[in-house]
Formats: sequence, C-alpha cells, structure tokens
Amino acid sequence: MIGIWQAVAWGGLSAGPAISGFVTDGLGWRWLFWLNLPLAAVTLVVVRLTTPESRDPDASGHIDWPGLATIGLAVLALPYALTEGPSVGWADPRIVALLAATVVFAVAWYLIERRVRLPLVDLRLFGIRACNGALTANLTMNLAYAGLSFLLVLWLQNVRGYSAVEAGSLMIPATAGVFLGIPVGGALDTRRGGRPPVTVGLAVASAGLTALAFLDTGTPVEVIATGLFVVGLGLGLVSTPVANTAVGEVPADLAGTAAGVFKMSSMLGGSLGVAVLTALARELTAREASGVLDDSGLTDAEIIRVRQTLVNSDSCQEAVDTLPPDVRGEVVRVAEESFSLGVADAMGVTVVLTLLATVVVFFVWPRRTRRAPSGNVREV
Repeated sequence: MIGIWQAVAWGGLSAGPAISGFVTDGLGWRWLFWLNLPLAAVTLVVVRLTTPESRDPDASGHIDWPGLATIGLAVLALPYALTEGPSVGWADPRIVALLAATVVFAVAWYLIERRVRLPLVDLRLFGIRACNGALTANLTMNLAYAGLSFLLVLWLQNVRGYSAVEAGSLMIPATAGVFLGIPVGGALDTRRGGRPPVTVGLAVASAGLTALAFLDTGTPVEVIATGLFVVGLGLGLVSTPVANTAVGEVPADLAGTAAGVFKMSSMLGGSLGVAVLTALARELTAREASGVLDDSGLTDAEIIRVRQTLVNSDSCQEAVDTLPPDVRGEVVRVAEESFSLGVADAMGVTVVLTLLATVVVFFVWPRRTRRAPSGNVREV
C-alpha cells in the first residue's frame, strides 16, 4: 500500500512538468492554479465516498497554537529570504532580519514543544534513529528533485529554445525511472530493511545529478534524458523505504505525528529545493558571467546592467529585452553561457548535498529495525 502511495505521489510530481507544459502553452500559466479547484473538488468527493474515517475517541481537541505559529513563521521566513536574497543582496536588512527570524522562531518552536502538555510534534519521534534517517533522506530527495526540475525546465526553455510542452516532456525519463525503482526499493525494504535501498538510492540519484552537473549550451538531449532517468531510478529506490520507516516503524501513539512530520519534510524539501537552488543558480550565474563579460567587448556600464538583469530576472529573454538593441546579440551569448554554467554549478552543489545525506543516512540509520511486541521500535 505504501508503495502505491509513493508511486502516485512521485509519479504526479515527476509528470507535473509535462502536464504543466501542455496547460501553459494551451491555456496559459494562470490555469495551473485554476485547475486545482476542480481537481480538489473531485478528490474530496472520491475520498468521502471511498475512504473510511478513523477516530480516536480519547483524543483531545487541543491545538498547540504557539507551536503551530512559530514553526509556520520559521518555514515562511526561510524560503522568502532565500528567494529575495539574490535580488536585493544578502546584506540587505530585510534578508538579515528574515534569516535571523528563521533561527529565532525555530528555537522558540523547539522550546515550546519541550514544555507544552500536548505538543504539535512529540519530540520523542526524533529519538528514533531510523526515523531520523528516513526524514533526512526524504527531505533531501524532495529538495534535489524540486530544484532540479524547476531549474532544468527553465534552462531548456531559455537556453535551448524548447516550448513549455517540449521542456516538460523531456522530464518524462525521470518519471520512468521512478516507476521502475519503486517496486525494487519496496522489495529490498521487505527483505533487508530500509537502510540498504535508501543509501543505494541516494547514491544512484547522485550519479544522475553528476551527469547534469556538466551541462553546457551544447549538451545532447540524450545525456540529459539519461541523467534524469538515473535520478528518477534513485528516487524510486528511496521512496517506499523512507515512507514505510518514517510512518510504519514508530510506536502506535506516534503514528499520527510521524505521518505529519514525514509529509512536512516532503513539502519543506520541495519548497527549499526551488528556493535554495534558484538562489544558488542566480548567484553562480552572476559569477560565471563576470569572466564571460570581461571578454565580451561591452562597456563597463553595459556590463553592470547585464549583471543586474541576470540576477534580477527569472529568464534570459526577460534580461535581454531590457537591454539596448545594439548589444543584445552579445548579451544573448553571455546570458546563455553564464546561465548554463550557473545551472550546472547548482547541480554540482546538489550532488554534494545528496552525497552528504547518503553518508548521514548510512551512519544514523540502524542496520535493521524491528517492531517489538509492546509496539516500541527496537533498533540494532
């Protein structure tokens, strides 16, 4: 059942760029938001008709409002700071204040959860090493794939000139890899526990990301597709074991908390992936542009303007359109080359993060976890 859940979740996520491309080219990007309304309505009806409700008659209706507020503000402040930092500068008082607020709210949340009678998150959950390993792997793979898919689709459109449909469709190899890896990861989880398929899966995903870390303006589509397939295969190997461990191998009284924290790690990883890798790509693009611009023959004033547009614009075309016509040709070359190098460098950083997560999971996650008759988890 968990394998089916993960197949649907990752299948939808990896197929999203292709579907979004058709919607964007056909109806316009705003329809990506409007389409959620009928989809949500249909889902609500299907769930109400097919899913039996379960309730704990002894559960309290208490809501940990202070815990909810502090963690919510921390999660809001961090991506916002990472998104705006490249545009306004990391030393800008607003960015410094947002980053400081992230730390303050996160610490406040932890202190509240330690002292409140009915916490939003029972901190005993983080005393289970296997769960910590699973959450680390889940956050990492969501961060890597969300950032990868966002940047790569942008690059395919802005540098290679593909339409939204074509760029989205080129992400399909990742979907194929996910669906191939999920049953293999599930079978390994059943036979050997979650640790082996998760560590192997993260390493496989790192190999696929490494192929994408060498992107340039002339990289063959076949190389990109192969890299995406390998990334998807790694994610597929990881997906079922992390869900099964994070949700299914905790004491019964922590099951609800575990499910919520697991889903939170997915959402947080995805949002951080887009924010962090986009900010990183912008910074690296601007740095790579410095060397290219010095040899471009542009005046100092034009170079300053190009650097500003590369940092403040989400697309090369947007940057080019703001420049004088007589320098646009050279700027196109500079923008495409710099953006390609920036995206490749961002992929390289993602490789390092994924490999670090592999090492953390290897040492944090016990070799085997077994549920004891009392409902507690025994780690060996």
